[in-house]
Amino acid sequence: MQTLFSTPTATEVEVKTVREYILTVKHNNTNFVQPEIKSSQDAANACRNLFGDDLYIYESFYILLLSQMNKVTGYVKISHGGMSGTVVDVKLIAKYAIESLSPAIILCHNHPSGNLEPSRADKAITIKIKKALSFLDVAVLDHIILAQENYTSMADECLMG
Repeated sequence: MQTLFSTPTATEVEVKTVREYILTVKHNNTNFVQPEIKSSQDAANACRNLFGDDLYIYESFYILLLSQMNKVTGYVKISHGGMSGTVVDVKLIAKYAIESLSPAIILCHNHPSGNLEPSRADKAITIKIKKALSFLDVAVLDHIILAQENYTSMADECLMG
């Protein structure tokens, strides 16, 4: 039994663990080219450079992080899936947009099948991400869908919601 002034024994001490999160934003001084995005073609070209051979095999989802002047300040691979789909977590996209202090982003994924038509799932996730990031004052400027030779811009097609 423990009294007010006694020292508890090892079996009487309740230990609680608290997680500590450390946020670090690093600027990497590499030769990363910061293209300015003036059109959907510029966005598609910037995105295409990220995929490599995955463009033809696996569906992957990236975001381009942009500055106030619409220059690409960075990119993040959000997910890597199978041949016909990938899972996109809105919280991860928000995390990277906030950590990088980006005022705008561009979404980008590929369709290895070559079909450039946005699916219902593509449209739904675009609207969901755009709505979520609007609360954080982060603009979602476009959602680019890449195939082997071509691309579709959901902004150009008025499908951003």
